[in-house]
Amino acid sequence: MHENPLFSKLGAIVAGRRSKWITLLIWVLLTGILSVFLPNVNSQENNGASKLPIDSESLQASDTMRAQFPSDEGVPALVVWYRAAGLTDPDIAAIQKIAKQLTDTPLTAQKGLPPLHQMPAQAVKAMLSKDGTLLVLPISFNEGTETNVLQADLKKLQEIAANQLGTDPFALKVGEAGLYARITGPVGIQTDATALFKGADFALLLATVLLVLILLIVLYRSPILAIIPLVGVGFAYGIISPILGFLAKQGWITVDAQSISIMTVLLFGAGTDYCLFFVARYRQALLEEKDKYAALRASFGGAAGAIGMSGLTVIVSLLALLFAHYGSNHRFAIPFSVAIFIMAIASLTLVPALLAIIGRVSFFPFIPLTPEMRAEKEARKGRKIRVQKPVGKMSAALGHVVTEKPKSVLAVSLIILIALAAFAPQIKFTYNILESFPSTMPSREGFSLLSEHVSPGSLAPVKIIVNTQGKEADVQGALTKLPYVESVSKPVDSKKDAAYKAYELIFKEDPYALSSIDRIPEIRSTTEQKLQEAGLSTPQVWVGGETATQYDTKSVVERDTYMVIPVVIIVIALLLLIYLRSIVAMVYLIATVLLSYFSALGAGCLILHYFMDTSAIQGLIPLYAFVFLVALGEDYNIFMVSSIWQERNRLKLRDAIRLGVSTTSSVITSAGLILAGTFAVLASLPIQVLVQFGVICAIGVILDTFIVRPFLVPSITMLLGDLSFWPGKIKQQPQSGLQK
Repeated sequence: MHENPLFSKLGAIVAGRRSKWITLLIWVLLTGILSVFLPNVNSQENNGASKLPIDSESLQASDTMRAQFPSDEGVPALVVWYRAAGLTDPDIAAIQKIAKQLTDTPLTAQKGLPPLHQMPAQAVKAMLSKDGTLLVLPISFNEGTETNVLQADLKKLQEIAANQLGTDPFALKVGEAGLYARITGPVGIQTDATALFKGADFALLLATVLLVLILLIVLYRSPILAIIPLVGVGFAYGIISPILGFLAKQGWITVDAQSISIMTVLLFGAGTDYCLFFVARYRQALLEEKDKYAALRASFGGAAGAIGMSGLTVIVSLLALLFAHYGSNHRFAIPFSVAIFIMAIASLTLVPALLAIIGRVSFFPFIPLTPEMRAEKEARKGRKIRVQKPVGKMSAALGHVVTEKPKSVLAVSLIILIALAAFAPQIKFTYNILESFPSTMPSREGFSLLSEHVSPGSLAPVKIIVNTQGKEADVQGALTKLPYVESVSKPVDSKKDAAYKAYELIFKEDPYALSSIDRIPEIRSTTEQKLQEAGLSTPQVWVGGETATQYDTKSVVERDTYMVIPVVIIVIALLLLIYLRSIVAMVYLIATVLLSYFSALGAGCLILHYFMDTSAIQGLIPLYAFVFLVALGEDYNIFMVSSIWQERNRLKLRDAIRLGVSTTSSVITSAGLILAGTFAVLASLPIQVLVQFGVICAIGVILDTFIVRPFLVPSITMLLGDLSFWPGKIKQQPQSGLQK
């Protein structure tokens, strides 16, 4: 086995006869100390952090509203009261009592609510839906309130309602007879979304661990070997969590429930892969080296470079998200990079130390033996012992097919990938938050009631502020004429400056739908035009509210996608160029992963549309999927190609490719199945954005594992021949065998 002398020395340092115990002790002490003295990352979640840049127009509108209309500012929770047979007088009286109690004893973050208790019953009845079945009680909360505070407030609200009514209207299922209530609007959606992630954290972790454990046992048929990578990942997480918790507590990074969920999956998937890359090299070395420490040094020398390069590729790809402006994208960069960095260190220190401690028994019951050890065992037992080959029959056959029929392999691979990629342009995107949630989620049920009985636009009115500079302008009339507008309120004057006037615009349709979101520029231009007609040369208009926020989100996410993707490609290209010293190899390795990415999008579109009844995917998905698939896809390419590159100076190219494909086939297949499985676990969550992300990434990993890495890349390398290494040079060797 070709090995790097420097890496071999490092292997002796971390997994030597005595140093293995020191390495293990360091990890145990570090994990224990950090866990005791630093907060874990889950305790530092901030799910209410702003996701838009401070110069976003919707945020500027919010600032203007806060400055000019302070009494009207706040984030609304819409309490929807509904009785199918029609709200009764006792229902209205009870709701008035609830409003009085909330006015007399406000909730912690409560800012205001209509004084229903001071209104005569007849006036309240006038606020009902046309069919008399529904009443909305809007309660505003202070902006920037932590989600856990909002959750506590809403829970208190539900307790107040249950005490006043004698029964809990929030527990009654939709469709049952009686009075029931749902909390929707921005606050209801935010708290429900957080609750979904909170509930999913433990289930996700448990499902991921069980899946990885089962796959490792099935693939390697060794219970000890199945546990070693999980121990490595567990210790790594034991250090990652407090470090990220500390960084978040200091305010240096921001973490939310969604990023922690995805990080958990990434850590177990990618972390197990790195461990398996090392284990595979170690097993090969044990078939040649009797001394387990010599085998460890050899495997460390052969695997460290590939693992280090793979980890570096993922880290720099994730760091490219620092160029993103959207909060969720930008905030992924540091936590994910730190997690992968620590996991790579664990794979090259803790895992070798554990293997050094356990030795050959790690592979029980299929313990790898050298020819001499096998002969000794046969002599003792008096019977033949099955020969363990470095390469299985299937792996050897794969290497043979790729090198003997590269043109056919290339053609079939391209046909499959291009056919799938052809569906990618058909993907429709959505920024509708509610579509990402289960239909039984309370805030979505409340929105459905609003859609059925009043204008769905009332869920999130558009707030328009203008500075008239004392001029008369019929903004209300101009906006009311727009065909998609249900109503526009009369202007409200600012108490600080009467020139500032505020309007509320209600859409006829869902305010979170893409069709509504795309109307924001027209609403702005219509308002500006009316002010210009009134004599204002530079009209000042601010458009805010949830729909405007979603429009800014769409704009920023699209900008991030066009900005970050080229950065990731350039950075990975440079790393490949430095590592492989080949411009040609760098180009086709990047090209194959890009093709795989678009194929994953196309295949994901088909599966999500036809098998999961998804009409559109969340707009954040393409960038998320790209960063993870390109980075992790190159992992497998690097591990396989590095094997070819290591053998190229002592074998003919055909034999180097055959050996590289054969020796890496089983480990990359195992690693790919585990990584795809961990991504697929996300599809079990009740959150569509994670379901879609998990499905597309799982498909992408499968394509990389079973088409790109074993067939497409080696067939291209074979057909290009020595040009694959240009401008690097190779030494021509006379031998053509595959002996080690």
